[in-house]
Amino acid sequence: MQALDRALGLLDILAQSDGISLSELSHRANLAPSSAYRLLTTLAARGFVEFLERDQQWAIGVEAFRTGMAFPRRFSIATAGRGIMQELMHASGETANIAIFEGGEIVFVSQIESLEPIRAFFRTGERRPAHASGIGKALLAEMSRAAVERIIATKGLPRFTEKTLTEPQALFVDLALAHRRGWALDDEERNAGMRCIGAAVFNEYGDPVAGISISGPVARLDDVAVARLGPLVMASAAEITRLVGGVSLPRAGAT
Repeated sequence: MQALDRALGLLDILAQSDGISLSELSHRANLAPSSAYRLLTTLAARGFVEFLERDQQWAIGVEAFRTGMAFPRRFSIATAGRGIMQELMHASGETANIAIFEGGEIVFVSQIESLEPIRAFFRTGERRPAHASGIGKALLAEMSRAAVERIIATKGLPRFTEKTLTEPQALFVDLALAHRRGWALDDEERNAGMRCIGAAVFNEYGDPVAGISISGPVARLDDVAVARLGPLVMASAAEITRLVGGVSLPRAGAT
């Protein structure tokens, strides 16, 4: 693990320059030149770094670029969905959000705030437990029960409000409902007084990888509004799925 940490540190330094000498690189990484060189040769063998013979310097390799491009492919969901988020916010009057699934949690990557004085707000990059989130539950609802159980085993089901679903069986019942109707509801399960309606976005393999939602106070998102807006959120998710070349396949769901 120490070697991996040091190698990643070298990549981080290399990413900040167009080329750097071994002596300067080892100094900035606080490593002996011999140690840095061994790590660099290993990385070079996999194409993550490159030695520039003419300048006698080390630089980032093409494999680092190829690997890094995996994130923009995921993040493009936020870019493709920006216009749809605008439409959803105006149609619902509530804050629209897009989040991706990462490590058993959701990470917000884009938001368009409601024009209402009382509104939901999530910082870009903020993580939330999946079981207490509209988007999170929409994604869990499209996964197998075994996959959800693994997430529960790792992350647990921490309580945030009196309505948080902290028992696996209660969560699975809720996920089955979300799977059948195509959208999930966070009913004051993360923040008292706030509701969130979320639906899943799928990649080209039919895997749930992100989601779109609207969030707002219970006073505006009452049961009548939720029943009306749920299908609208689902349709928005389906359109983003189409725009990014994704497909929504029949799935077993968390049942």
